[in-house]
Amino acid sequence: MQKLSVELKNAPWGAPQAPRSASGGLNREVTLSGDRKVLADNGSDVDRQSGKTEQDPRVPVLNMRGEPLMPTTPGKARRLLDQDKAEVVCRKPFSIQLKYATGENKQPLKLGKDPGYEQTGISIVDKENEREVFGAEVRHRTDIPRKMLRRSKYRRNRRNRLWYRKPRFDNPKTEDGWLAPSVEHKLDSNVRLTEKLKELFPITETVIEVAKFDQQKMRNPEIEGIEYQHGTLYGYNVKHYLLEKFDYQCVYCGDEDVPLEVEHIVPKSRGGTDRVDNLTISCPDCNQEKGDQTAEEFGHPEVQERAKETLKETAFMNQVRWKLVDELDAEPTYGHITKKNRTDMDIEKSHINDAFVIAEGTDDMERCKHITSEQVRRNNRSLQITRKRYGRSIRKQRYDLQPNDLVRYESKEHRVKGVHCKGSRVVLDNGKSVSIKDVELVCYGKGLFS
Repeated sequence: MQKLSVELKNAPWGAPQAPRSASGGLNREVTLSGDRKVLADNGSDVDRQSGKTEQDPRVPVLNMRGEPLMPTTPGKARRLLDQDKAEVVCRKPFSIQLKYATGENKQPLKLGKDPGYEQTGISIVDKENEREVFGAEVRHRTDIPRKMLRRSKYRRNRRNRLWYRKPRFDNPKTEDGWLAPSVEHKLDSNVRLTEKLKELFPITETVIEVAKFDQQKMRNPEIEGIEYQHGTLYGYNVKHYLLEKFDYQCVYCGDEDVPLEVEHIVPKSRGGTDRVDNLTISCPDCNQEKGDQTAEEFGHPEVQERAKETLKETAFMNQVRWKLVDELDAEPTYGHITKKNRTDMDIEKSHINDAFVIAEGTDDMERCKHITSEQVRRNNRSLQITRKRYGRSIRKQRYDLQPNDLVRYESKEHRVKGVHCKGSRVVLDNGKSVSIKDVELVCYGKGLFS
C-alpha cells in the first residue's frame, strides 16, 4: 500500500511528522442523517477547527437522544468518527453525535454575548477547567431596510397601474410592541443564535450586555426620579457615548494610544453648549492646540457632521435589550462594567473579547481560536425577470442549489455564486458554469452559521 507523508499545518515547530495511509482515512464518509452524506477529508472542518497557536476549540458532542454533552477535543472527535462511534450533525460549528450510550457528567458553561447592530460576539467559558471552549463573531444582515424600500416601490407601481382601487378607511394601525422589520430580524437572530448554541453546548448561564450608556440622561440632564431609573454618573456616561461614537480615537489626529478627553466642538467661550452634539473626543495635545477655535476653524469641518450622526446600534439596543433578556432568561450586564474588566485584562476592544469578558473570562484562562460567520438570506422568494412580454414575476419555487451553498466539484469545494437555466446549472466562485448533476452538495450556505 502506498504511504503518503502528510504535513500538518498547525503542528508545533519541530514536531515529528507521522506518515498516514493514502487510503481509508484521507477520504472517509460520514453520515449526517437519512440519505444526506458529507465527505470529510484533510481539509475538513474538524481539521480547520484545530490549531496550536491557541487552545484547540472544543467540538460540541450530543448523546444518542440529541442532548448536549461536554465538548471534546478535535482529536478525540476524529477518532470517534474513524471508529464509526459518532456521526456529523453540524458542519459549522463542527458537531458530532454519539452512536453509543455514555455517561453524562457535565460542568457548568457560561455564555457571554455582546450583541450589536451589525455584529454579535459570542464566548462560552468553562470556569471549572479555566478555558474558553467556543468563540465566534456573527455578522448580521444589513440589507433589510434597502430591500423593504425596494418592495414598497414595486407595490406602489403596481397599485398605480390599477384602473380602480376600492377605498380603504380601516388602515392598519401600529400595535403595541411593534418593531421595525430590520430591528425585529436582529432580535429574532439573536434569540435563534442563543437557542442554537444551547442545543450544542450544556450552557447553564447566559449573560448579555444590554446597554453602554443612558441616552435620556444625555438629552435631558434634569431628568430624575421615576423618569430616570437606569443611569450611572452623568460625566462617565457621556464620555463612554463619545468614545463609542468616535471609534475610541482622537477626531483630529487619529491617535488611539493616549488618554482621550471630552472636548467642545464650539468652545463654551464662543457660545457653545454642553449638548452631546457639541461634544467630541480628542487627545490633550490637540485640545490645547485648538484652544478657543471651533472645529471648522481648526481645519476639521467634518467633525461637526460626524457629531450629528445617529448611532443605529444605540437605538437597536434601546429597543430590544429587555426583550432579549426576557426571552432568553438571561442576566443583564452593562458596558461600563465590560470596559473596566477589559481594561484590567489589557486586551483590545472587539465583540469577541467583550463577550469573553462578559462570560467572566480571566487572564488565567486559555483562549480558543474563533470562527467568523456571516448571516445569509435564504432567498426562498425572489423577484425575477421572465420571458419577453411577460414582465416581472415572483419565483416561489426553491431550486435544489442556491447562492452561497457549498458544493464539491472535481474534488474541490466551491461556493455557488448563481443559478440559471431554471435551476439546472450553477455558477461557481471560479466563474465556471456547471450542471448540478456534476456537483455534490456539501452543506447549505444559509442561516446564521454559513
